[in-house]
Amino acid sequence: MALETFAKAETLSMRTKCIGQSCKLFYSDDPVKIVRGRGQYLYDENDVRYLDCIGNVHHVGHCHPGVSRAAAAQSELLNTNTRFLHDNIISYANRLSATLPDKLSVFYFLNSGSEANDLALRLAQQYTQHEDVIVLDHAYHGNLKSLIDISPYKFRQLAGQKEWVHVAPLPDVYRGLYREDHPHPGKAYADTVKGVIDDVHSKGRKISALFCESLPSVGGQIILPQGYLTKAAEYVRSAGGVLVVDEVQTGFGRVGTHFWAFQMEGEAFCPDIVTMGKPMGNGHPLACVAMTEEIAAAFAATGVEYYNTFGGNPVSCAIGLAVLDVIEQEDLRGNATRVGAHLKDLLTQLQAKHPVVGDVRGVGLFLGMELVTDRELRTPATDVAAMVVNRLKAERICVSTDGPSENVIKFKPPMCFTTQDAELVVQKIDVALTDIQGHVAVMTPQPRASYPKPMFG
Repeated sequence: MALETFAKAETLSMRTKCIGQSCKLFYSDDPVKIVRGRGQYLYDENDVRYLDCIGNVHHVGHCHPGVSRAAAAQSELLNTNTRFLHDNIISYANRLSATLPDKLSVFYFLNSGSEANDLALRLAQQYTQHEDVIVLDHAYHGNLKSLIDISPYKFRQLAGQKEWVHVAPLPDVYRGLYREDHPHPGKAYADTVKGVIDDVHSKGRKISALFCESLPSVGGQIILPQGYLTKAAEYVRSAGGVLVVDEVQTGFGRVGTHFWAFQMEGEAFCPDIVTMGKPMGNGHPLACVAMTEEIAAAFAATGVEYYNTFGGNPVSCAIGLAVLDVIEQEDLRGNATRVGAHLKDLLTQLQAKHPVVGDVRGVGLFLGMELVTDRELRTPATDVAAMVVNRLKAERICVSTDGPSENVIKFKPPMCFTTQDAELVVQKIDVALTDIQGHVAVMTPQPRASYPKPMFG
């Protein structure tokens, strides 16, 4: 039986009535109705093609045939929960284990990055027998209540900061406390974590964990300064806590040179807990927490069973295995390295041409271009960024913004993104910036209401 379809206006009208208003659409003023996808492309109801520059969930490409075949084949054979013995979950755990440091040898499978981070919080608190958590400013770790509590990006919009949550400065060398001219920004930012720990101890409290994204995304596509994670982990462990690294946005080879972004810190570096999600299932809900044997044993010692109905089911694990196969067989890490370097170089050329481009940063296919109204003051050009996003939509290119001021154009495309795609995007951004700066006094920010901000998740 064919699924029911509606005209775009009818779809939008029905969605407005029956879907919660907090579930925002991309391009809220004029949403795009997408009906199919393939590779790095999306197609609307009129078969108009859009280039997807933000589809980091569809890691190996929309509707990759190898992944689709694996899902269909296992669906026809068996899909049940993990209380039955089955090979897929073991095979998948072994494949993941081969990509991680030896110490991270125990896995729990779940359905989303939010579930993974929630479990990581429980693991850290159980293992350390402490409650308090340190997080980075502007961080976002998921949409469960426990994670809103440790996500400054969210809790500052809501009820505020809990007594057991402590915020360390975001290690942003472009506009943070310590910038690119500092001789040792990694240690300087890690010392701010030590300062938070000392303050917590002065109040008679104890740290359970530092939660940190390997590359803070919502914070503005931030590249952590070298040495930061190593020194911060040292301080946290000395205080009796553990380091939880959130790879939900950045894992599975997105940085190109390494399978996990935290590995850029060096071969000797190893977190205590790693969470992963989004790209694992290429659009299928699949997530995981990897941890040391000691942490896993402390969690099991409670005697309380951890049961997740769908986490690690045979279909999910078959899909996860297929994603790993595609990454390897199609050399997507190599592609991320090559195409990402080319895209970054092209964006840097735009920086030399357009004063509004304040900074270009990133690694592999995780890149950000920060727009400013004044390079000396580094004043966020939020409205210009929104205009660029909307202009590119008119060119059938999907980009988005991030950062505390929503002035960072972010690039996290499917890993099959090509050099030709990169060249097209930068060409269109060049035209857009030239036109915008020709009509807007960039040095004088316009009222926010003048340029409707595109809605992105």
